[in-house]
Amino acid sequence: MTITPRDRRALSWLGVSALLSLVVYFWPDSAGAPTVGATNNDPAALAARLAKLRASAATVPAKNDVLKKVNADLALREKGLIKADTVPQAQAQLMQIIRRTMQAERPALEIRSTELNGVKPIGDGSYGEVSVAVQVDCKVDQLVNLLAALPAQPELIATSDLRIISSNAREKTVNVRVTISGVVSPKLLPQKAKPAAQKSKPAGAA
Repeated sequence: MTITPRDRRALSWLGVSALLSLVVYFWPDSAGAPTVGATNNDPAALAARLAKLRASAATVPAKNDVLKKVNADLALREKGLIKADTVPQAQAQLMQIIRRTMQAERPALEIRSTELNGVKPIGDGSYGEVSVAVQVDCKVDQLVNLLAALPAQPELIATSDLRIISSNAREKTVNVRVTISGVVSPKLLPQKAKPAAQKSKPAGAA
């Protein structure tokens, strides 16, 4: 078979076309090539991050100091709580404080009658309040001294109600009913009953 000059030119163009096709096929595509994320090794960025971490760490001692102060104040306040496991125990301790305070008066005051009240929450329920009402005969100056002595006790107690029932003009005494309250742990507060779950009726029931 004789190859004519025309066939040679055709074969040459075919070879060039094939070579160009291979070059285009294997040439790396800049749009599809994976890009490597920039590493955060910039000295300025690292210095800013380090400064932020140091500033955050510097506030830790101050926060710890505030926390210690708050805990110390709380411990001092709770030192005056009437510590008891039950409400009757708290009432009994409160009665001991009241008797101790009245015995310190000169002459000592004598309790005529007592009335034990339950416990109720104070404010948002962080603590509870137990109270006892006592009836006593005393002179006016003794009553004033008693009302001043009760809140001065180391325990957190105070007068929550005062009623002058009667007076004896000849003896210059008054009959007083005074209610004294003390602060107790919230664990003595009555627990709220959880609502009972309603049973669903079966399908088709009236």
